[in-house]
Amino acid sequence: MAFFTFGINNSPIGIDNFLEVDVHSHLLPGIDDGAENLEQSVALVRDLVSLGYKKIITTPHIMGDHYKNTPEIIHTKLELVRHELKQHNIQVEIDAAAEYYLDEHFIKLLSNNKPLLTFGDKYLLFETSFLNEPAQLKEVIFQIAASGYKPILAHPERYIYMYDSFKKYEDLYSRGCLFQLNLNSLSGYYNKTAQKFAEKLIDAKMVNLAGTDCHGFRHLEALKKSHREKSFAKLRDLNLINYQLLA
Repeated sequence: MAFFTFGINNSPIGIDNFLEVDVHSHLLPGIDDGAENLEQSVALVRDLVSLGYKKIITTPHIMGDHYKNTPEIIHTKLELVRHELKQHNIQVEIDAAAEYYLDEHFIKLLSNNKPLLTFGDKYLLFETSFLNEPAQLKEVIFQIAASGYKPILAHPERYIYMYDSFKKYEDLYSRGCLFQLNLNSLSGYYNKTAQKFAEKLIDAKMVNLAGTDCHGFRHLEALKKSHREKSFAKLRDLNLINYQLLA
């Protein structure tokens, strides 16, 4: 049975965690809306390790008009965090990919065959506007696959433009788009509608990966409740790609 105590950051420790690999987080310091500095990066990673995670694939935002990150920027920050974790004797494997926002910048990178940040077997994580469906969404999914990548839509349960019909999920899934669910959606952390669609995706066996989408300690705190949900038990029975990523 999962249990909790609390450390100096008032974050949960001692919880049984079946995933061991997190595929979505924002832990590199000062480059997006996640960890603000190196000290916070280390503290967040330490708490994730205390939850049972053995490998973390952190995924900074890349957005053409806002978070103008590059592979060079991300890798430099990753090495900085790795060094600091070693100094603090925190035993965890940490890698970095990215969460690409579907905008003209991303389409240009894709069209020009620029190297994109992926994890595992060329899995490429991307997101869209929460409110409006991109006109080119299906075409971009095809282009990602045609470029040799495996498209993963981040937190599909959170997109309001999908809520009018579950067939929209089924259509994207049938096109080879994999789905990554946010664990905190299971407890209604974002909203009750996102929770409902997270549960529907699990019941339909249309979840391929799960992640914390950790930006800060508030998300780690919320995981206490998410891990107690009945849908969490259903999720762990799916053949998640997370299980394949632990070296």
